[in-house]
Amino acid sequence: MPFILFPLLLLAVCLGFAGTAAAETWPDADWPVQPAAPSAAVAAFENYAFPPRDDVERRGVRSDAVVVIRDGVLVYERYAGPTGAASPHLVWSVSKSLLSCLLGVAYGEGRFRLDDPVARYYPPFAAHPDILLRHLLTWTSGLAWTEDYESAPLTSSVLAMLYTRGRQDMGAFVAGHAAAVAPGTRFSYSSGDSNALAAALKGMLGAEEYADYPWRAFFEPLGITSAVWERDATGTFVGSAYAYLSARDLARVGLLMLRDGRWRERQLLPREWVEFNRMPVPVYRPQGSGAVPGGHWWLNRAVAGAAPPWPDAPEGTFAALGHWGQALYVLPEDGLVIVRFADDRDPSYRHNDFLRLARAAFGRREEP
Repeated sequence: MPFILFPLLLLAVCLGFAGTAAAETWPDADWPVQPAAPSAAVAAFENYAFPPRDDVERRGVRSDAVVVIRDGVLVYERYAGPTGAASPHLVWSVSKSLLSCLLGVAYGEGRFRLDDPVARYYPPFAAHPDILLRHLLTWTSGLAWTEDYESAPLTSSVLAMLYTRGRQDMGAFVAGHAAAVAPGTRFSYSSGDSNALAAALKGMLGAEEYADYPWRAFFEPLGITSAVWERDATGTFVGSAYAYLSARDLARVGLLMLRDGRWRERQLLPREWVEFNRMPVPVYRPQGSGAVPGGHWWLNRAVAGAAPPWPDAPEGTFAALGHWGQALYVLPEDGLVIVRFADDRDPSYRHNDFLRLARAAFGRREEP
């Protein structure tokens, strides 16, 4: 009898694991919705994320949208200002992480290797033969670049690229910059590096395939229907800043990253690419309390003896971040994906406070 019982028990255990896998939740045309029950923790989160909105002086925390996904289910959603559930919102530098995902698809298709020279795919970089795609993806190109939006507009490289002398051909504008240090030796956040990547991708694909590649290769497989991505006059996507998505659609990108680049049964991004995204830039040294750079994503990692920048979130937390408070947070330990759109014009908002309150309100609960 025991010899018969043991195989039955083993079969039951295996079926239990299979049942767990089968229960994994994904969105179809829309997200499955199960709103979190009202609680003091949810109220505290809302009070932080959506205080009385100052649309005159534009002071304080000014969230336009917050969407929270837990284990593939939408548990919280709220909008403010002109933003609604169907509104494509400018995500600013979250675009950089979207570009990294797009490059991850191309990487999985064998279009390039990380240690290929940029000039192989984008000839204007012939003046910088030692700059590799890896360097652009980790913001370590070594090019002389000033990333300044407000304090020094006349000397800002990024403003010149986006709005004045570089706006017609942003990749060529970046390639025209001199080297400040050797590639791979210094981290320096640069929207120029990101737009050079967008130009290199066009060289990998050819102009015809490139034109709809973000949609065909990335957005459509995830069921994203709201995406808009601006281009410069040469037809190159402005990979540093000018993508627009709805909050619900951006959450799909977060779920993809939460599940290590897998969308249902398809490994859309190679696991090694996602691991690269989550790896701290080797030459980075902490600069204040900011997030730690990875492969065009931002990490909550302890590096060089410094504490994680968001101490109330798990160290495995990572994010795509943009100007004026745009954020896509991924918290693998909690099964959470959180999108925040905003119009923050002062430093009132704090990532750590938001994440602490979100975890208290929506994080997984231990079974009694």
